[in-house]
Amino acid sequence: MTECHLNDGWCATGVGVTVETPPATESEAELAMVVDWALTAVFAALTLPCVLRLVRLDYARLGHRVRHGDLAELLLVVAMVAMFSPVGGPIPAAGWQAVLALTTAWFAVAWWRSRTCAHHALSAAAMLYMVTAMPHGGGDHGPWLTMATMDARLAVPLIAVVAAGYFVADAAWSGVLVVRGSPTAGPAAGSGHASRAVCRTVMGAGMGYMLLASAL
Repeated sequence: MTECHLNDGWCATGVGVTVETPPATESEAELAMVVDWALTAVFAALTLPCVLRLVRLDYARLGHRVRHGDLAELLLVVAMVAMFSPVGGPIPAAGWQAVLALTTAWFAVAWWRSRTCAHHALSAAAMLYMVTAMPHGGGDHGPWLTMATMDARLAVPLIAVVAAGYFVADAAWSGVLVVRGSPTAGPAAGSGHASRAVCRTVMGAGMGYMLLASAL
């Protein structure tokens, strides 16, 4: 027999063992909500440089691979907005699974053929993992894609930890490139290199944070 007093923060079992179960405080919930909305705003703002690159850059000169990479980055940024937002997004999780599976396959084939686009393939695969491994049985968020209200951890958390290590390292390296600056003349001029490096830094840091927070 088990006697629980959740309001008092303890649970006594029939074998005389008392298990401490400290309830979540209202201030912790408010802090988590503030962090979620702040990260939502950051990634929503990150859509602007992605869109500007697609509108302004000369992809006839840069090539179709660069355009595909920029399109994929915009897609992944929008997915991150939906994941971080406490209210979710208008596309069900199953819809994101289909989109991310196609994106992963597209860039995996591109990597196989030309040994390029590996980072985009890994990013899409990591997001596909998060959407698939998040709990879907609860009724907190229905079918919508949001990880802000998750009350359980991702399945197979080791994958999340390994992926987080990669994205944190990649974000750090991209940040170094941003700090050092990029050429303003020559072949790199007008290529969107600086904007792309900033987006990659923020995306990597955000994905690393989300993976670790959802797995540990």
